[in-house]
Amino acid sequence: MTTLLLDGADPADHHAAAPKLAAALVFLASGAVLVLETVALRLVGPYVGVTLQVTSAVIGVALGAIAYGAWLGGFLADRQDPRRLLAPALVLAAIATAVTLPVVRWAGEGLRGSADTGIILLTALAIFLPAALLSGVSPLVVKLQLGDLRRTGQVVGKLSSIGTLGGITATLVTGFVLVAALPTTVIILGVAVLLAATGISLGVYLHRRDPVPAPPRARALLAAVGLAGAGLSTVAPNPCDIETAYHCASVVEDPANPFGRLLMLNSARHSYVDLGNPEHLEFAYTQWLGAVADAIAPEGQPLDTLHLGGGGFTMPRYLNATRPGGTNEVYEIDGGLVDLARRELELRAGPDLTPVVGDARLLVTARPEASADFVVGDAFGHLVVPWHLATREMAEQIRRTLRPTGVYAQNVIDYPPLRFIRAELATVADVFPHVALTGPPEALAGEQGANFVIVASGAPLPLDAIRAHLTTTAQEPVTLLTGGDLEAFVRDARVLTDDFAPVDQLLAGP
Repeated sequence: MTTLLLDGADPADHHAAAPKLAAALVFLASGAVLVLETVALRLVGPYVGVTLQVTSAVIGVALGAIAYGAWLGGFLADRQDPRRLLAPALVLAAIATAVTLPVVRWAGEGLRGSADTGIILLTALAIFLPAALLSGVSPLVVKLQLGDLRRTGQVVGKLSSIGTLGGITATLVTGFVLVAALPTTVIILGVAVLLAATGISLGVYLHRRDPVPAPPRARALLAAVGLAGAGLSTVAPNPCDIETAYHCASVVEDPANPFGRLLMLNSARHSYVDLGNPEHLEFAYTQWLGAVADAIAPEGQPLDTLHLGGGGFTMPRYLNATRPGGTNEVYEIDGGLVDLARRELELRAGPDLTPVVGDARLLVTARPEASADFVVGDAFGHLVVPWHLATREMAEQIRRTLRPTGVYAQNVIDYPPLRFIRAELATVADVFPHVALTGPPEALAGEQGANFVIVASGAPLPLDAIRAHLTTTAQEPVTLLTGGDLEAFVRDARVLTDDFAPVDQLLAGP
């Protein structure tokens, strides 16, 4: 029986180099697929958001690419000499990886904000072709290593486990190290360069052992496509000024206000900061939050406030300026946003304004009881409240941290048919006996999407004072929904729990 070895040698000359090289190729190809899968979420996020649907699309498309790539690699391995296919497969995967950047960034502008079909299409453009090409490497290598039918299971099992270890290693390194240290562009181009270098080196190595000249036209075509891909990557539009571990962020100057700064996260308007006047609240929902603060404590009276989510730190600045002597502790999971706020939004931390980098759920759970007068919920993953911050168990932790007359105000975004805001209201009302809702009249009627602010407390709310402050401070029409009107709005919405909180699906619309 003739043994097909990766180095092209006869079985009698086989040494340890070939199995090690085979293992390295499988490890590299499988790892590269998982790097691309992990980074794909960041690549498409600025255009279609970072939701459960987008995450599911990335995973599903990647698995489909792996399946089709493995099938095609096996099909070709039985019809061609795998030694002639391995190097071109790696080089083509490198080119496809590099071309991903301009393709997604140009297509993303046209698919921005798309629903399910657009999400899947953009995700496929981001990952399918390079992942399929890389997934074809393993069956090609397996075919070269099958020299003894009595060891087929051992060879296949070993290479399969090595490929899995490559994927696990790449996932952990990308999630814990690369994404935190490098921009998406650098990671993707780095993978492309590594694959190209490996493919070219492997081609030279195999050619020396078994010279089979590649057609000049094929070499020229690969070089031309590779150069075109690299060139397009340099001129493709980049929606990010800054990439943090969680967001594609940019700070835009307000042409109407030389001190105004707009913080954009994943292409969504997130925060407005007036560098010259911290008491200025631009967005309607921040005006409502300010009205609630004014109602529960007159201006100048200190408040101990806990903020879930920092973003541009608009509300912490406002309360710090209007209630000197109070405290503002801000839980922000994205340390990159805190650094950005310090650099470009003039955030000044101190005893009265303390950013804490970490997950709000974990930090609230560790906070002492009855330690806050006011809790502001303003944390978002793209347009939706992170699910673990929207459950009854989280509301219970928030009530535990509030003093007896303390108030919880939560910013929520929703669109018709308003399933998420109703469910979140039902959830908060399951924990707090006194609840109200502020929102635009048209949005409460189900005619448009908008921000809403839920107001809740263990003690009776100062509803008349809230209405009065909304009337004097809100620049747009706003309704305060209470009592029977609020119950009619909530209807039979289901309470969200740690066991059941489909927030992305509730927000997605009909």
